[in-house]
Amino acid sequence: MVMTLPHALPHLGAVAGDYDILLCDVWGVIHNGRESWAAPCEALMRFNREGGHVVLISNSPRPASDVIAQLDGLGVPREAWKAFVTSGDATRAELAKRAPGPALLLGPERDAPLYAGLGLDVASDAADAAFVSVTGLVDDETETPEDYRDRLTVAAARDLELICANPDRVVQRGDRLIYCGGSLADLYESLGGRVVMAGKPYAPIYDLAIREAQALLGRPVDRSRVLCIGDGVVTDVMGANAQALDCLFIAQGIHGDQAKGEDGALDPARAGELLKAETTYARYAALELAW
Repeated sequence: MVMTLPHALPHLGAVAGDYDILLCDVWGVIHNGRESWAAPCEALMRFNREGGHVVLISNSPRPASDVIAQLDGLGVPREAWKAFVTSGDATRAELAKRAPGPALLLGPERDAPLYAGLGLDVASDAADAAFVSVTGLVDDETETPEDYRDRLTVAAARDLELICANPDRVVQRGDRLIYCGGSLADLYESLGGRVVMAGKPYAPIYDLAIREAQALLGRPVDRSRVLCIGDGVVTDVMGANAQALDCLFIAQGIHGDQAKGEDGALDPARAGELLKAETTYARYAALELAW
């Protein structure tokens, strides 16, 4: 891979005509878990109005049908997207293969819709489980991955697979970064455990998204006319690279001010360093999504 710098792209409108489909990340691009942002929402609505198709692609561990209410509550207009796929959607197939388990479930109660209708039995601890399923930390406001080390050590010693429904390591909630399921998957791998993930950057979620895009277009997708947008280097950008799709890196998401120059504008060299650190590349970079 040629590690060239991303092109600074302050306005999506400058390249919108080059693309039929946007595969757009959600958390960190159009909202921060507390509120939605007007400029990114307007950019997506404008792209849709001008004949394009926005497919939201999220590492949420819940099915898309269950996350729509959250987007509505945060003020994300329905006109900003035409289809929505989540890591939860992609992960349900992996869970179904392993039913009835039993499964040790790690995550908050709000993620229960992930398991609906799959016929999984629930294990009380790792000693009784056939595999582990992680959606996140039970209390992501106060806990850290270290709170799960003992339970995961037992699971790893038994060589249980860990199915991680949210590959994100951290997300921005308001002005804080909080741990996600991917941080527990990292810990499990460090303990010698085996991890299976279907969300970004892995292929299953992109397969779902491309199928949705094809349905919207009514014809096969020209992959050269698909643009991925996201703020996660090891999820959004790495996933786009693996799929050989163009990418717009939103450098101000979970990376804060690291890609800003002294003038407060995007510094492509600093954005490039963030990407290079994970051996990834984005065609474009911007601090935020705007038309």
